[in-house]
Amino acid sequence: MSLPMLTSDFDYHLPPEMIAQTPVEPRDHSRLLTMDRVSGRLGHRRFFDLPDLLRPGDLLVFNDSRVFPARLLGRREPSGREIEVLLLTRLGEGKWRALVRPGRRMREGAVFTVADSRGVVEMQGRVVEVEETGTRIVTFQDEDLIRDVGAIPLPPYINETLEDSERYQTVYSNSEGSAAAPTAGLHFTNGLLDRLREMDVEKAFVTLHVGWDSFRPVKSDLANEHTMHSEYWELSQTSADKINTARLEGRRVISVGTTAVRLLENAAMQDYEAGSRLKSGSGWVDLFITPGFRFRVIDGLITNFHLPRSTLLMLVSAFAGRENVLSAYREAVDEGYRFYSFGDAMLIA
Repeated sequence: MSLPMLTSDFDYHLPPEMIAQTPVEPRDHSRLLTMDRVSGRLGHRRFFDLPDLLRPGDLLVFNDSRVFPARLLGRREPSGREIEVLLLTRLGEGKWRALVRPGRRMREGAVFTVADSRGVVEMQGRVVEVEETGTRIVTFQDEDLIRDVGAIPLPPYINETLEDSERYQTVYSNSEGSAAAPTAGLHFTNGLLDRLREMDVEKAFVTLHVGWDSFRPVKSDLANEHTMHSEYWELSQTSADKINTARLEGRRVISVGTTAVRLLENAAMQDYEAGSRLKSGSGWVDLFITPGFRFRVIDGLITNFHLPRSTLLMLVSAFAGRENVLSAYREAVDEGYRFYSFGDAMLIA
């Protein structure tokens, strides 16, 4: 019988000054820590060295989700007190799940107004439900105005202002719907993608709209007591065929980011038996990957450095081994790597 998995087993110390506040320019000049998945052996490169580390025939799977202007600043009516709303998931026409602050002002029935930076365009909303987790269900009279009044949300640990909001989007982003960027993809430039294509590294695109769980540490002492929030995913027939062909031919499938991992492995668990093929589809995923999980699809992973006690750190540990990963994080700290969304990357294969 296996012992309970403690959340504290996935903690580590990170000096605050190592949390990247601004992105590296150009994108592909970030540092890249390489790790052999089996031995744990580490190497130090730059992200633009990626073509030297991949093989012709490798298949990279990218999450093409695009961050939408989910951060709304407004005022509570009729008091006029300032409030903030972070939209998480669209539940229906004009209906959203959201985080709000301060929560004590946003009880069921609360009415609020959000305006653009010039105060010209206004949109009214209402809190219709307070959920057990503290999230709110909110409705809007005209949700088409969200793009006029909203702003691109940045992670809570980034305190600097981002001058160009496109820098928090991947160069291949396409399908709008994320509250946070799939950050492993932020290191790719169009030039790097061209170099990979020239050496016959194949690409496949999937969509998983990233929610707020990316920045939510696991608070329960036992990791398996944590509840994941669902995120919407889509896997096209074209991408499913590319992945199936690569697997059949013995070529490596390398996920760009943990979000694509969760999508692929979730799809595999739904329609996968030994020797069978991934199927196209869409739906909601709340898969929580922890050590002991059996990976069915991916052979490698490109990922950023994740928060302590987070579900993403647990996923990476499930793929490469907890001791290997924590040892790599210690070396990254010692070597001055930059952490989190605008930080450096790892290649695990």
